[in-house]
Amino acid sequence: MSDRLSAVDASFLYLEDYTTPMHVGGVAVFRRPRTGFDYDKVLALIDRRLGLVPRYRQRVMQIPGGLVRPVWVDDQDFDITYHVRRSALPKPGNDDQLHDLAARLMSRKLDPTRPLWEIYLVEGLSKNRVAVITKTHQAMVDGIGAIDIGQVILDVERNRQVPDADELWMPRPEPSLAELVVEAMTDAVQRPGEVVENVRAAVVDATATVQKITRALGGVASALRTAVVPAPSGPLNAPTSTQRRFAVARAKLDDFRAVRQAHGSTVNDVVLAVVTGALRNWLLSRGEVVSPSTTLRAMVPVSVRSDDVEARATYPETGSLPVGSVGGKVSAYLVDLPVGEGNPIVRLHQVSHAMRAHAESGQSVAAGALVKVSGFAPPTLHALGARVANQFSDRLFNVLVTNVPGPQVPLYAAGARMMEMFPVVPLAKNQSLSVGVTSYDGGVYFGLNADRDAMPDVDVLAAMIGEAVDEMIGTVDA
Repeated sequence: MSDRLSAVDASFLYLEDYTTPMHVGGVAVFRRPRTGFDYDKVLALIDRRLGLVPRYRQRVMQIPGGLVRPVWVDDQDFDITYHVRRSALPKPGNDDQLHDLAARLMSRKLDPTRPLWEIYLVEGLSKNRVAVITKTHQAMVDGIGAIDIGQVILDVERNRQVPDADELWMPRPEPSLAELVVEAMTDAVQRPGEVVENVRAAVVDATATVQKITRALGGVASALRTAVVPAPSGPLNAPTSTQRRFAVARAKLDDFRAVRQAHGSTVNDVVLAVVTGALRNWLLSRGEVVSPSTTLRAMVPVSVRSDDVEARATYPETGSLPVGSVGGKVSAYLVDLPVGEGNPIVRLHQVSHAMRAHAESGQSVAAGALVKVSGFAPPTLHALGARVANQFSDRLFNVLVTNVPGPQVPLYAAGARMMEMFPVVPLAKNQSLSVGVTSYDGGVYFGLNADRDAMPDVDVLAAMIGEAVDEMIGTVDA
């Protein structure tokens, strides 16, 4: 029997178009070691690790007539050099040039006829740095059977030896169309309702596909549509174009912990309060009307664990994947961010109250369903957040904010130490901004993925995140 895509994974293939590519990614910056960190090293490292993630040698094969969901098949012509690519900035390349490159790469859809991932080694950065940009389709990153390709290359040890593959990989024979049709007919007899659903999805518009996602995740969206009023209108909900902009912000995790301790909140509350303060100033810089009651609604998928416990990654004996580094409890909330409030302490208390109210009421968004499809390493949970966002109407929220605690120990790739890691979370239809946040090795890293036409000033917002952090730090002794 063929390895069939799950209903959720298949839905992301159906939903994808040129304005909303469905891949999640990251921009990691490394310090080049004395032993070097070049394309050949990265290529060899990934080649030796692909045995840990067999999905990355497989492509999606559609079923004739769309009778059942597509299947995963081994790529008979798999070419690792197509997926592991080399790029360079004009020396000495700066961060703005790196972010422009990341935005262009993230704007392009992955080739659906090949395995759905790409990784780029970016050379030419100033200060003896190199970058790695990853793209992985959400159909692949389910957090259970597959993980993000960026995790494959990371180690907790600087000089960990990478063993050779046990044996030469040989693709399994690809099933014939006749075999797939027979399997489809068998499924039609065993699960006739599913066949009807898939045929409908193949011939109707995206509305039916959204309904399919809703059913696949337990009817969460329909429940929210009846229980939640539409989100406020504003510049964050505009028609999505084909191109993106990318900007970043940085902070220290200890500063967030100090604010948390001073005001009795959580680190995640502080992150949301910082984003709220930055959005407030950004709206004012645009001349938008901001009254004391103005709010913006955020979709906030949350990985919950004790803030007092350091993130210690669990590494399986067979590799170096930071699986289990976050914890096992997942919730996602719709939170009205008080951008109209001018006092940073009051903003933080309002955010904390809203998050506590969600937790105490038990009205988290599909917490049980999320656990079934979630992964607990940072890249997979950012993908999970995008999954949640894409099932909802754009009228229900203004911005997606994913905050994923990461390991608080240094990670390495082929001897190069990772200095920074910025998540790139995809945009949902008619969304102009997604904010991915990851903590790593004492730092907090914000990645802002924005629509190029709707947010030409995303760099301004990124700078305002830094200002909002400073504002929150100033409240510690207040």
